[in-house]
Amino acid sequence: MSRGVKLFWIVIATPFVVVLVLLGLTALGAFGKLPTFEELENPRSNLATEIFSEDGKTLGTFYVENRTFVDYSELTPDIIAALVDTEDVRFYGHSGIDFISLARVAFRTVGLGQSQGGGSTITQQLAKNLFQRKGWIVTDKLKEWITAIKLEYNYTKEEIIAMYLNTVFYGSNAYGIKSAAHTFFNKTPSELNIQESATLVGVVNAQTRYNPVSNYDNSLARRNTVMRRMQQQGYITRAQYDSLAALPIELDYNPVSHDEGSGTYFREMLRLVMQAEKPTRRQFLNGYDYEYALHRWENNPLYGWIHKNKKADGTPYNIYRDGLKIYTTINASMQRYAEEAVTERLRNDIQPYMDNQFRRTGVVFQDQTPEQINRIIANAMRYSGREGGWDTPTPMRLFTYRGLRDTVITPRDSIIHFKKLMRASFVAIEPQTGSVRAYVGGPNFRYFKYDNASQGKRQCGSTIKPFVYTFAFSQLGLDPCTPVPDLPVTIETYSEPWSPKEASNVDYDGVMHPLKWGLQHSRNNYTAWIMKQAKSPVAVADFIHNMGIRSYIDPVHALALGTMDVSLFELVGAYTTFANKGVNTEPIFVMRIEDRQGNLISSFLPETTDAISETTAYTTLQVLQDVVSGGTAGRLRWQWGFTGEMGGKTGTSQENRDAWFVGVTPNLVAGAWAGGEDQSVHPRTAGEGSVIAMPIYAEFMRRVYADERLGISQADRFEVPPGAIYYDCREVGEMPTYRQSQTYDEFFD
Repeated sequence: MSRGVKLFWIVIATPFVVVLVLLGLTALGAFGKLPTFEELENPRSNLATEIFSEDGKTLGTFYVENRTFVDYSELTPDIIAALVDTEDVRFYGHSGIDFISLARVAFRTVGLGQSQGGGSTITQQLAKNLFQRKGWIVTDKLKEWITAIKLEYNYTKEEIIAMYLNTVFYGSNAYGIKSAAHTFFNKTPSELNIQESATLVGVVNAQTRYNPVSNYDNSLARRNTVMRRMQQQGYITRAQYDSLAALPIELDYNPVSHDEGSGTYFREMLRLVMQAEKPTRRQFLNGYDYEYALHRWENNPLYGWIHKNKKADGTPYNIYRDGLKIYTTINASMQRYAEEAVTERLRNDIQPYMDNQFRRTGVVFQDQTPEQINRIIANAMRYSGREGGWDTPTPMRLFTYRGLRDTVITPRDSIIHFKKLMRASFVAIEPQTGSVRAYVGGPNFRYFKYDNASQGKRQCGSTIKPFVYTFAFSQLGLDPCTPVPDLPVTIETYSEPWSPKEASNVDYDGVMHPLKWGLQHSRNNYTAWIMKQAKSPVAVADFIHNMGIRSYIDPVHALALGTMDVSLFELVGAYTTFANKGVNTEPIFVMRIEDRQGNLISSFLPETTDAISETTAYTTLQVLQDVVSGGTAGRLRWQWGFTGEMGGKTGTSQENRDAWFVGVTPNLVAGAWAGGEDQSVHPRTAGEGSVIAMPIYAEFMRRVYADERLGISQADRFEVPPGAIYYDCREVGEMPTYRQSQTYDEFFD
């Protein structure tokens, strides 16, 4: 062999030898660590935690990257064909590296002097996505090749396709095909058609340039290029291509955000509960609240779940990265109805009434001095995050209940604008199980982060009275027909005599009425009369705690009028005791938690307490139904037209600062609160719970009853326990009628 021939072969072989040597050195770790077998089996990826409703709908996610995994079986042939035909036509024939493509790239780049990209297989792109390196470009490419080969060795082609589609970023904060399908088309991957699949495959090449929202024309052209390649590979015909290419991209754009979607307040409450730290005494103003928080930490496995559970490797779970699946008790339809009810009543009734009051009086903050008003605004400024420029007119987009409004306003005036906006919250719970079916902490989570369902605690007014009456039935031997005179009541206390006034002008006539009449008409003197018979406010407070009110209750006689601060969430939870045969069930909102593979990690059962007897619970239920049939909640009958068995209680705190209503039906207990962010923002008149809060409940129940799929009907009946007494109370001069329920032996029935 001549010297020239030897030199020729040396020149030809040298690059291959160099590549082989470099590959060998790379495999030995000379240029940095390669993924281990364990890392390939469990590739690290930021997987969003998914939150599911009890009826299988996705409520939202916790994420760093909005990414959730799908299996190959969940992918349509369309999305698979679009990917393979566009990115790697020889995917099923190579083992991670496509040498034909590499040779083509090398020839065009070196031989023809053309700048030529490409050559990377789907497996190589997956390797790059999973194990990104930032070293020398040549060694990084060699690591990518070796990792691709390892991936091909450890996984099937189908698994590699699924992994690739799960790791890709599609823009608009969507990571992975499942998030992308939902974000751009509001579909699951299995529901995507050919043109939608082609659109998403086109996006991965350049997420900004081909984003169908921000760059529609580019995205349309790229989509058609993908479909052209599908046609060239025989997946679709020329006629199909021509037909599909003429179609526009029809988006159903749902960008994922912690501030948007269904159950935003619920998701945030869930996050706070799961990430809660063990309580310390200095966090609480009084020992009672601390003791309850400690009890919750020790007995509620969901409270502080992140700190109480470890992964197999001993590290704590991360709800933003570990791809957990949280199955909640929320019903997606009820949640939507609750959110709609809150928004509709605020938009159409509550806020227009307040706007008229502001225009008529020129007063936003009631009964406040200029110094107090300035303090309210200064505090809001301090927590706004804005620095300076408070009195400079600035273009802004302001939230209103009728949509966003573009205007020019000073930042100081914008604070007053938001202070004017009324707030509302809503909670619905299934009494038999304690399952939370709907949870609304406010009107719009993006603009109002504060949760008025569980974080917010306000004076609950007359909604506390049913518990005081239940104490009378259970502990004092009284019943709904016990005659009580309509007279002022004065109780001697350690400090001074206490004699409550009525919420409105009332002439006491001294007439004897049945005890239940006092609750029907929410009369303070009747509730005070019970407290006088009880003699011990401490006993009443303990009794109410046992029924489910968890907040601290100052044991004074005035507690009977709802002077304590409670949350709507605990109030509704306590009311479920009446519909659940006297058993208080701690509200539960998560059924189970699974890992990303679907393995069960935790399951949850509610904590229950036998608070009162079945017969006592049914006695109070009768009185609550009387409140709806002929008391302060009568509008539910004559205005809203509800005909089924329904009880409830209105509540209004001093000066109309807070409006409450809790309704009780056989299979659902729900409540609403409405008020201002600052308690000085409130209606001067017509701010009672029956006017402000009860319509939210009525709007929700109207929707629930209309949805037959929910299985909640006006034909539902409260279960009558054995030995229960029907109280048919008469007025002055008439004897009440007592009728005991009949009991039967099931064996002989």
